[in-house]
Amino acid sequence: VEYGSLTCPTCARFAEEGMEPLLAKYIDSGRVSYELRNFAVHGPVDLVLARMARCGTTEAVVPLSDQVWKNLGTLMAPIYENPASLDGAMNQPMEQRFAALAQAGGFYDFFAQRGISADQARACLSDVPAMEKLADDTQRYATSDGINGTPTFMLNGRVLDGINSWATLEPELQRAGAR
Repeated sequence: VEYGSLTCPTCARFAEEGMEPLLAKYIDSGRVSYELRNFAVHGPVDLVLARMARCGTTEAVVPLSDQVWKNLGTLMAPIYENPASLDGAMNQPMEQRFAALAQAGGFYDFFAQRGISADQARACLSDVPAMEKLADDTQRYATSDGINGTPTFMLNGRVLDGINSWATLEPELQRAGAR
């Protein structure tokens, strides 16, 4: 299990260097199962990106998340360059604020190019209970699983301390029997 934030640069680095070998050598061969759990350490932008990545099929979540990580600088630039747009979005009524944030960040075009239409994304982002669940999941992971940062990996029910790169994760997988 990877607890990851879609706005986390270290998670992005892991996705860039580690996802391909993890998939090719371990997941596709059936030796390792993988689950991405969104851990929204950076607030509403994290929630919006996570929800948009989960707007399509279950099988698309990891590839869409990888695309977010590969384009993190470009995606975050409008938010960093215009923090007032984030404030304006967050002042909208709850059922409109996340869609407004996605608009301010230019996220609709990014996801539309990857199969999530703007209408589909707006519907996902206006689903307040689903957005609240993502936020609640982060709190639950922190409390019940002891997660306090990203990326954090759990292997066979054990949180791996100090593992934030492929070079440090692969030996742990091998020690656990994945060869």
